[in-house]
Amino acid sequence: MEKQSPAKGLPCPPWIPLSRSMALLLTRMQLFGWALFLVALMFILTWFGYRLCVDFFEDISRPLFGTVADPDGLFGWIKYSAWLAAHWTFTVFLKVLAFYLAFILAYTLSTPGYALLSAAAERLHQGSPAGADPARGLMSLFYDIAEGAKIGLLGVMVTVIAFAANFVPVIGQIVVLLLYTGYSTLMFIDFPASRRNWNLTEKLRWLGRHPYPTLRLGLLPALVSMVPLLNIFVIALLFPLLTIHATVNFNAIQREASLLATLPGDCGAG
Repeated sequence: MEKQSPAKGLPCPPWIPLSRSMALLLTRMQLFGWALFLVALMFILTWFGYRLCVDFFEDISRPLFGTVADPDGLFGWIKYSAWLAAHWTFTVFLKVLAFYLAFILAYTLSTPGYALLSAAAERLHQGSPAGADPARGLMSLFYDIAEGAKIGLLGVMVTVIAFAANFVPVIGQIVVLLLYTGYSTLMFIDFPASRRNWNLTEKLRWLGRHPYPTLRLGLLPALVSMVPLLNIFVIALLFPLLTIHATVNFNAIQREASLLATLPGDCGAG
């Protein structure tokens, strides 16, 4: 049964479940083929960016660990153990950082491709042919990359805040989950929102106006993103599906915007 506002009796936007978004992806060869290409592109760009970052970090860190501590004697062994622990800790930290920076680079450079996937999914879901988007031109490519770069830099800030919040017991972990959930949703609604020429501020306002859809769209990728190392590879595989899922639900909400505008806040249907 369609949900209705108790105050106005107006229908809330229907929620498109993830299973329907997956069916749309798997049954439309245009979407599926483009999604495979984007997954491969994300892996290639991430690996290329990772190698660049690792080589750069190794070059600048080599003077710090170029001289190996002498393990002779008890004091020498203690110094060597401390050097070894610092070296491995620093190496692991830099490689994890390199992965995140590489993923942000891959996300930024592939945003035009995901914008096309989003546009095709939106039209196919509405029953229209998935041809060229008449509303998008060559300048849109640069616009998509610029908006992707903004969201990538915002992701660095979110990661820093989340790292600090992790030190606060219980409440800190809740804050981290909410931060990653909101940020994940922002990444995926970026594509349909950018097609409407929204800026970053407008996208953030959309999250605030629609907390329940934000939670539903961002919770899964947020949970995946909190798994060390594997998170980037899993997110890269899920990215096309999550892009389509966010697009069709974002579009459903926006199509009902004229009705929902008169309601006191979010109706909760997402």
